[in-house]
Amino acid sequence: MTSGTDAQLSELRDRVRASMPRVRAELADLVAFRSIADPEQAPPSECRSAAEWVRDAFRDAGVTGTELHETSDGSAAVIGRRRAADGAPTVLLYSHYDVQPAGDESLWKSAPFELTDRDGRWFGRGSADCKGNVLMHLAALRALGSDSEVGIVVVCEGSEETGTGGLEDLVHDRPELFAADVIVIGDTGNIAVGTPTLTTSLRGMAIVRVDVETLRGAVHSGMYGGPAPDALVALVAMLATLHDVNGDTTIDGVDGSGVWDGAEYPVERFRTDAGVLDGVELTGSGSIADHLWARPSVTVMGIDCPPVVGSAAAVVPRASARIGLRVPPGMDAEKTRDLLVTHLTNAAPWSARVTVTPDAVGSPFAARTDGPAYGTLMTALSDAYGEPVQFAGQGGSIPLCTALQRAVPDAEIVLMGVEEPLSTIHAPNESVDPSEIETIAVAEAAFLSRLPEQWRLRASDRG
Repeated sequence: MTSGTDAQLSELRDRVRASMPRVRAELADLVAFRSIADPEQAPPSECRSAAEWVRDAFRDAGVTGTELHETSDGSAAVIGRRRAADGAPTVLLYSHYDVQPAGDESLWKSAPFELTDRDGRWFGRGSADCKGNVLMHLAALRALGSDSEVGIVVVCEGSEETGTGGLEDLVHDRPELFAADVIVIGDTGNIAVGTPTLTTSLRGMAIVRVDVETLRGAVHSGMYGGPAPDALVALVAMLATLHDVNGDTTIDGVDGSGVWDGAEYPVERFRTDAGVLDGVELTGSGSIADHLWARPSVTVMGIDCPPVVGSAAAVVPRASARIGLRVPPGMDAEKTRDLLVTHLTNAAPWSARVTVTPDAVGSPFAARTDGPAYGTLMTALSDAYGEPVQFAGQGGSIPLCTALQRAVPDAEIVLMGVEEPLSTIHAPNESVDPSEIETIAVAEAAFLSRLPEQWRLRASDRG
């Protein structure tokens, strides 16, 4: 005999499946907007049009009060609220409509802003990160219908990829807009297609710029090379101190020995996902999961120095680098950044003049997993996928999580989404597996439907 829960899940699955042609058409509409939150790379009107499209879509899905809210960085956040029934919780559903630039479009196999079907996947910039998650939320709300007791808050950001802090400022200035009992951050994904995964930690980040000067100007390397201090050589020597011979991160005063206790990331799958060339060794000791989710890491994001083409036989007088630092939960991002600044300054050879300028910083995040929402969502995901839920970390940063944690300290925050490794987000040929949108939308709808009962049971137990 089929239980009521099974019947409900089957009905939700049928509704979402029937909506998938609409999901595909709407995702194509949304991907077509070049919604890059940088006026130097796309007209601001593209972001505005995308915001208006998202506003209208969530209104159509039953969150009728959805409006645009201007933020401090000039982006428009889409925010709406549908009230909860008495005694029922309110769930905030987050995503973002802005996207990374397409980069070198010659590397794309199809037009980046035209949703294209290939090999069972849908390709296009933002198809997974994060417009696919916008459609996940929409499909779930439409399947749920208007008779649900759960309250809904919709938040869709317009400048997440640029990290300019507009929405975080709005959270600080107007926390009442974000009041909720549960927050679902739709901006991560499963460890593999078909494996339901909740992200429980995010690394924080900090960026610094390093400028090295040694000479008033370039001098002939034949006449002065040797005793004349080369700024580029000095910079390379400084950067080399940030890793040991194994490739482990080595910043003075920073612990690099953390261990991850959740799902593992198999080495061969990581090599494939990261595109590591055959024969090239991975760096560092410990497991892949340890490195990605429990330890700090340093990346040289860029270097300013004479280019190879057109370079002269000269000693370089000045060189610069931009360095990205990732910080795991348990570490303070600002303090760790300051230790990086001190390390670089102390590592300069020959008393070279060094200036280290801090740039963006974002705190790490660790989720609480002992509340009623987590238990309900885990069951809904497991039922929808027919597989047990895995727990993973995320190497990237979502500064909004920390801002929401501070503004709504009692809310449970969960992270999930459609961005599994084959999506290659931020890279050419980004894509989404439509089965991920479908199945996670079913799980989210089941979660929203079941949560009020579980919430009341927990309140009754406490009473």
